Amino acid sequence: MADIVLMPRLSDSMEEGELIAWHKKVGDSVDKGDLLAEITSDKATMDFESPKKGTILYIGAQVGDKLLVGAPLIIIGKAGEAYESLLSGGATSAVVKETKPAPLEVAAASSSSDNTAPVETHDAGRVFASPLAKEMAKSAGIPIQSIQGSGDNGRIVKSDVEKAASKTATPSVAPATTVVSGQAPKPAVAISNGMSGDAYEDIPLTSIRKTIAKRLSESKFSAPHFYLTIEVNMDKCVEVREQLNKIAAPVKISYNDIVIRAAAAALKKHPTINSSWMGDFIRKNHNVNIGVAVAVGESLFVPVIRNADTKSLTQISTEVRALAGKAKEGKLQLPEMQGNTFSISNLGMFDIEEFTAIINPPDSCILAVGSIMQKPVVKDAAVVVGHVMKMTLSCDHRVVDGATGAQFLQTLKGVLEDPIRMLV
Repeated sequence: MADIVLMPRLSDSMEEGELIAWHKKVGDSVDKGDLLAEITSDKATMDFESPKKGTILYIGAQVGDKLLVGAPLIIIGKAGEAYESLLSGGATSAVVKETKPAPLEVAAASSSSDNTAPVETHDAGRVFASPLAKEMAKSAGIPIQSIQGSGDNGRIVKSDVEKAASKTATPSVAPATTVVSGQAPKPAVAISNGMSGDAYEDIPLTSIRKTIAKRLSESKFSAPHFYLTIEVNMDKCVEVREQLNKIAAPVKISYNDIVIRAAAAALKKHPTINSSWMGDFIRKNHNVNIGVAVAVGESLFVPVIRNADTKSLTQISTEVRALAGKAKEGKLQLPEMQGNTFSISNLGMFDIEEFTAIINPPDSCILAVGSIMQKPVVKDAAVVVGHVMKMTLSCDHRVVDGATGAQFLQTLKGVLEDPIRMLV
């Protein structure tokens, strides 16, 4: 018999999913496990596989549509089988008809009407490409249909767009587009504003950006944050990293890898920092699972290094790079972003000396890591140039008190200033 397949709940907080791409069409035969579509949840873009063998009789959404969790997505059965009774009132009733505004570019007044000429657009939704590749192609002004894909089944990935961009001498600015309920993309509209002359562009919110805003707002306004900053002499870490990279080649150990491993060692000695606020009780986690913030375009992902206290620096380095790569390709799976007990956000590579971060629930703390700076320091009663790094711990006061957070930072500072302690 034909079976109706509903929009799955791909995360515990997901309320709706957006169809990014279909890999099958009505009439196609599928086996269990075949890739049917790509769906963006509130946390990531994930592959959706066929739950059974059969023929696709019905598809309830087009590329760009948003469906509520539990809405009819597809019907799979025998070829020619009647399926209409399964819809019980129409599958499209659960499609979210929220109209996203077309990005609007407002330019200063001009005497020439030629400035409002139509802009050529393309339908990137019908091309097999990763979400990151689509965004990169749009930003570079390269029609995605013109790019040769090197991924599975000709799928276009990040490296393909970079290769195409390198061959383009004078790339044009891509038109801003939006897809609403499966309709064709709409070009950005240029409008004269004779009063102010201001230029702006309205960017529709993605599901991931909505979730980032919601969760971090809840964290900031529900958890009473307080902040502790400490300065660390990184001279020995600089020396140890140089030595390790000679031994561990081709794996390259980063300072972030060292901070992750040092934090894991410190968390084992301060289990309260590794705890979670659960509403009516506090959970002390026995495993040290560290979330590492990774920025991808306008989105933020936090893949998790599980049992970080049991892993070597080379293992952590390899795992962080693999997860970051999957995040940039839009291939992170939900289990890879769950189970964190502590988080680290590092902006040192952007020359940020010091900052504070918002706690990533259900963690009780997050560590903000700044850049390693060369500064005058006192050593053996003499002023010398040293490598100094600042770290700020954001704490949830419902779980962590000031003295507890300070003691953790003292331990972490001691481990980083004497890296051999990571092994103890």
